[in-house]
Amino acid sequence: MSDQTHVMLLGVGAFAHAMMRILKEDGAEVSCYLTRGYGHYGPSLEGEVYPASYFPSPCRFVRDKKVDVLVPMSIDWILQPWSEELRSLGVPIFCAVDEAMRLERERDFARELCEQYGVAFPKAYVARNRLEAEALIKKDQRPYVIKNPLCSPTSPIHTIVCESVEDTLGWLERLDYAEGVFLQEYMGRREAGHIALVGNGEIHSLVTNQEYKRAFDGNMGPVAGAPLGGLAEKDPHDKYGLAKQLLHPLLPWFRATNFHGPVQVTAAQRDGKWHVLEYNVRMGVTSTQMILRFLKNPLQVVHQTARNENLDIAFRDDVQFGCNLTLAGYGYPYTAIQGPSLPVNLTSQPTCDVWWNEVAENARGQVVMTGHRIADVVAVAATLEHAIATAYENIKKLKCLSSYFRTDVGASLWPPGNE
Repeated sequence: MSDQTHVMLLGVGAFAHAMMRILKEDGAEVSCYLTRGYGHYGPSLEGEVYPASYFPSPCRFVRDKKVDVLVPMSIDWILQPWSEELRSLGVPIFCAVDEAMRLERERDFARELCEQYGVAFPKAYVARNRLEAEALIKKDQRPYVIKNPLCSPTSPIHTIVCESVEDTLGWLERLDYAEGVFLQEYMGRREAGHIALVGNGEIHSLVTNQEYKRAFDGNMGPVAGAPLGGLAEKDPHDKYGLAKQLLHPLLPWFRATNFHGPVQVTAAQRDGKWHVLEYNVRMGVTSTQMILRFLKNPLQVVHQTARNENLDIAFRDDVQFGCNLTLAGYGYPYTAIQGPSLPVNLTSQPTCDVWWNEVAENARGQVVMTGHRIADVVAVAATLEHAIATAYENIKKLKCLSSYFRTDVGASLWPPGNE
């Protein structure tokens, strides 16, 4: 790709930091519209940044910079007051839009789509309020995962995994029913994901991945707002069958909606069969850093996908696995607990990627913690064991009072189908 290709990120934190660095290394000019009020430090190291608190719209910069491709971190950009103007500029976007975006945005739409195309989906219901929700559970008594019907970072309900009927009923007393509630049958812990790209009406598998979503070792504690760790395996041939069972049946719909962009399916295995838990029309804030490192030509792949062209995906031969570890700060995952601006120190030079999340530089030039997720440490290697070992070797170099990380990533859940 030409070094004149300008990529603008819409996001913050480790996601934006990683994408900007990796695409810049591949010849892109990069910038970032900082969509949230935290996680600005990492992106600011890689290119020009424009905080939403100062600039109410990115459109001016997209025009002035002659941006070639936009990469959103999440789907909430479409809800912003500037989204229509942004779309009118005609810049290719590395994300599904219009009808295709409903696959992630509307949980019950995804369920209906799976039913239409014969894809396994857990028993699920939508309720408008607590009374309706309790009546549904009393009628069909099983544990449920509680979700918001509409998916957004600002949703009034964030995913709550319940493993018994009593757990589910207990949580129903504490919910904000402003948008109703989506109840999805709990399918157990045999969970995995598969991430692909859709371009010019074809599905191209990238990786099978596993996210360590619970806050503490042994898969204990609450499901955190974002995973505490993750593994990814380069998987263009769909080794575990998730794409075959859960993505390829939707190909007629992908083509009918002109779907082009990333697609991720998260699934649970029960009785030897994968069942859809949810779809995302993005690569994920913790998986993206690993996926881009698997590619020889990440800039070309992102640009071709955004333009809905035939995809020429070239994988590196020297890496097969990735490991992502999150260094969590004081109080996490209980985000109502706020800690001081504690210093963050690197005791020696890292030998793998370190992507900054909620940190900033103070007046003395020292990196300090400003929120609950400090950094993501990401290693890729030819073997799973090497990737995990390298990630742990490097996360131990990060020192911040009261911070922690999971020490058991790779000890459970992998390979896909384990729990």
